[in-house]
Amino acid sequence: MQPAVYIKRTIDFNKNFRALLEVLKLVAVSEYHSLERRLRSFERLKEILAEFFDAVDLRVVRHPFVAASGSPIVLAITSDGGLLGGINMQVITRAVEIVHAEGGHLVVMGERGLIYAQDMQVPFVHYPGVVDSKRLAQAYEMRNYLTQRVVAGEAGGIKVVFPRAVSFVLHRVETVTLLPFTRSEGEVPAAHGKEPMILESTPDEVVEYLVYLVLGQRLYEIFGMSRVCEQAARFLHLEESCNKIGEMNKKLLLQYFRRRHEIIDANMRELFSARSVFSKK
Repeated sequence: MQPAVYIKRTIDFNKNFRALLEVLKLVAVSEYHSLERRLRSFERLKEILAEFFDAVDLRVVRHPFVAASGSPIVLAITSDGGLLGGINMQVITRAVEIVHAEGGHLVVMGERGLIYAQDMQVPFVHYPGVVDSKRLAQAYEMRNYLTQRVVAGEAGGIKVVFPRAVSFVLHRVETVTLLPFTRSEGEVPAAHGKEPMILESTPDEVVEYLVYLVLGQRLYEIFGMSRVCEQAARFLHLEESCNKIGEMNKKLLLQYFRRRHEIIDANMRELFSARSVFSKK
């Protein structure tokens, strides 16, 4: 049985550790709301692109952005930090499942994803995790890399697997298909009876430019949503850890008081025995 002193030290350590986790929870809440306020959805850009596709017959467009075929590139977005529960593992697992099912190519962002992907022994390309101050530059860099591979015929599409916070206490792993680009991306139904559009450039060139532009903004948006989800997942994981520490300390307190009572009882018995011996003398 552990000494009472050791149990007391463990209780004090757990209390201090829980206080630290409470601070980290407050930081996660603050970061969540700060990142959420900075999220942008670029809805107007989607509407403009949808209006263009509404006036162009995509069946005549042969650009890889809308007519690609073959195995897709699967981009898995994970974090550089820990204390997120199993959300990073879920992202990599979903991405690897898609790669196995469709024969795709895996691209991993984040140090945690790097660790999990190495364990799964799947070939992949690694990029650093999302940094808030560099998010736009990272989105453009990733867009350039992905689109170059699609245009070169090395991949037939782009799918992104990332964590998304539905609310502060609920998050899930989502999969979004960025390429081949379809009219449903703009969420606007095709119009009928419109006058044909006059284009100075070929439809392929216009499609390439517009889709290229939208992909950068979509990746920027997805990177932001994944960062928001990181903070939500971190808060839930820290909350669960605090609860576990609280339950652990309750059990330790019972052990401590039981041990203290045993020591007190033993001391009382020794004193009573000693008193009995001296009283006989």
